[in-house]
Amino acid sequence: MRTPVRRDSYYLNSRSVTETETRVLDTCPQSGLCPLCIRECQLLCEVGLSAFRGREALYPVPRRFGESTAAAVKDFRLDWSHFNINSELLGADGIEASPDEALFTNVNVESEVGGIKLKLPIVLGAFGSTDVARVNWDGLAIGAALSGLMITIGENVCGMDMAATFTNGKVTYSKEMERRINSFRRFWDGVHGEVAVQTNVEDQRMGVDQYVISKHEVNVIERKWGQGAKAIGGEVRVKDLWKALELKHRGYLVIPDPEDKRVQEAFKSGAIDSFERHSRVGMPNQKDFVEDVEWLRQLGAKHVGLKTGSYRPSAVAFTMKVASEAKLDYVCFDGSGGGTGMSPVTMMDEMGLPTVHLEAIVLRCAEILKKKGRYVPDIVMAGGFINESQIYKAIALSNFGDEPYVKAVLMARAPLTAVMKSSYFAELAKEGKLPHYFKDRYGDRPEQFFSGYAELSAKYNGNGTLNEIPWEAIGLYTYLTHRIGVGLQHLMAGSRKWRINLINRSNLVALTEFASRTTGIPLPEELDQQVIEQMLS
Repeated sequence: MRTPVRRDSYYLNSRSVTETETRVLDTCPQSGLCPLCIRECQLLCEVGLSAFRGREALYPVPRRFGESTAAAVKDFRLDWSHFNINSELLGADGIEASPDEALFTNVNVESEVGGIKLKLPIVLGAFGSTDVARVNWDGLAIGAALSGLMITIGENVCGMDMAATFTNGKVTYSKEMERRINSFRRFWDGVHGEVAVQTNVEDQRMGVDQYVISKHEVNVIERKWGQGAKAIGGEVRVKDLWKALELKHRGYLVIPDPEDKRVQEAFKSGAIDSFERHSRVGMPNQKDFVEDVEWLRQLGAKHVGLKTGSYRPSAVAFTMKVASEAKLDYVCFDGSGGGTGMSPVTMMDEMGLPTVHLEAIVLRCAEILKKKGRYVPDIVMAGGFINESQIYKAIALSNFGDEPYVKAVLMARAPLTAVMKSSYFAELAKEGKLPHYFKDRYGDRPEQFFSGYAELSAKYNGNGTLNEIPWEAIGLYTYLTHRIGVGLQHLMAGSRKWRINLINRSNLVALTEFASRTTGIPLPEELDQQVIEQMLS
């Protein structure tokens, strides 16, 4: 019988994200190899897979690219579960302290990021040129619009659009970009949320910012520093030789070289079944970036943001310094762990700062800037967020007494999961193949099992647009509004805070010494000591 052991003692050589496994579970703690490695083993561990497929073993399962997302399996030893929310008994903040008024349904969970109003403190994206984003875009974009949120069109969309046209290396038309923008705006109320376009080095060279501002009147441009597939630029996997050749012609780095005749022969024979398309990483400096932001605003951008990754503390400080100087509307910091679907697996696990650590450093920088009288942009945190308690804690941690620095969290993998699950189960319902347990609990028609359908039906059926809302968007709306939105109302009412900007660090308690030392949030035994003495005197 195989004896279960801690996952982290063998994940180095056996990971579900690469579909590798070891013959035994009690692997060597340092290497992850089986203590007794034998020739006759027919399983593929990381080392074995690498012997056959080389660089492919660096990435999540290649054949699943375009239909999946990926993330780290490493336990970073500090996450939002290491904090609890203090429940309150006395008073009410932001509403009359009356049992008839202080109802959880009256909690206001609206927020604002960089001047953009949000019905929930959530931003979606960025969803770039990968097939998983393209295929699921309508569900994501329409769901975001229905929920009153901002969604970001990610990097390389124009560059990867084979229907796009270019003049002197600059994009003049992109069918895919046009589709994505219009999909969101079809159900946008014009007040809550927005559609943003993210631009990396390749996008800037192709003039994507100029194109979307002038041709599509896009109001929000989000620059991106370095972080595509983690710290090495954006990547996708291409399974068409002609497309690989075209992408190289457009200026991308494509590996292996599709112009090499030997590579072409290997592709035709099946020895190579795909190509990697890589983006360049930016090399930012303060002067150029400040001038670039000014240029974007002169071009017509009403809001300018920045997305960056889980870099070391000094890089975080540089980012905050430059963002302050450029007076960016917001900066999004993305903690380690998540991936694009083709981020190197080891990089997701082993490189960068996890979300809680990263936010603690961002907040330290924000406080320093504030004390010096410098401008502090709104902060958006990203990295593994899926539910309301994590969102609450990230925002509360950032409020030292005035306003939260963190105005919203960014979610990407979870919304995609909601959309993909909705699509699949709606398809099963149409084919009459829903699992029996599901039909017995929730019904066999989407009108029954999407609990948010009735609300949207009442709102949109009258104007004839209900049939234009895909089930995927209804699923995302249900997840964001009915689950996370109501869940936030519960937690905020339980801590007696009726507006999102009122939750603060006093609403949190650290459950471990490590969590307390990292963030400055007190342990339970340290909490309210002076108040206890005063109250019982």
